[in-house]
Amino acid sequence: METNQTPAIVAEPVSYTGDSVTMNGFVAYDSALKGKLPVVMIIHEWWGINDYTKSRAKQLAALGYLAMAVDFYGNGINGNNPDEAQKLAMPFYENPAKAQKRFDAALEKVKTYPQADTTKIAAIGYCFGGSMVLNMAALGEDLKAVVSFHGGLRTVPAQRNTLKAKILVCHGAADKFIQADEIAAFRKNLDTVGAVYSFKAYDGALHAFSNPAATEIGKKFKMDIAYNAAADTASWNDMKAFFKQYFY
Repeated sequence: METNQTPAIVAEPVSYTGDSVTMNGFVAYDSALKGKLPVVMIIHEWWGINDYTKSRAKQLAALGYLAMAVDFYGNGINGNNPDEAQKLAMPFYENPAKAQKRFDAALEKVKTYPQADTTKIAAIGYCFGGSMVLNMAALGEDLKAVVSFHGGLRTVPAQRNTLKAKILVCHGAADKFIQADEIAAFRKNLDTVGAVYSFKAYDGALHAFSNPAATEIGKKFKMDIAYNAAADTASWNDMKAFFKQYFY
């Protein structure tokens, strides 16, 4: 999907409504590319949609995708500390159907872009967002592939007759937030339903390993999170390879 053309990245906020709220997402694409573009939805960490989420949208645009960062909380709200973030995130962990409504609202919006190839849609997510994209896959969203970066794995169980997406899990092997039994149960479920999936674990990587700001945030709030450049690079490359195999 990489192109030799000089990228002409359009990156802009986009407002849309759904589930009785206004949401402030972010869309990016390379305007130099002609024809339809595969779509990648991005779900943010539990902090909310922010510059990090938007930077990933721009990176995906440079790879030739139409990328949309989803505003799950509405009105672009962010959690400024772990307590606020947890309060914002918990309703979506507790009520996957509510999460699906927010996701579907974003999907409806991105499909209005003339560049969108509506037959080729994938989703990626970070931490909270990783759990959410896994839930969207389990709930039967019509996605070609989903990728979870350091996401929680206590998700909606996948069903053989509803799961459509291929799944890539990018996990920090040193992540203190995700226990071995959680990983085992998650993988057992996918094995049982015959899911096509890949589980990658990166040595020495803590939770939030892909976010360059994670180390500073971890120190500020005394959280066991940190950036790991090697795991960040490896997981992004694993995503690109996974997309090439299953997405288009």
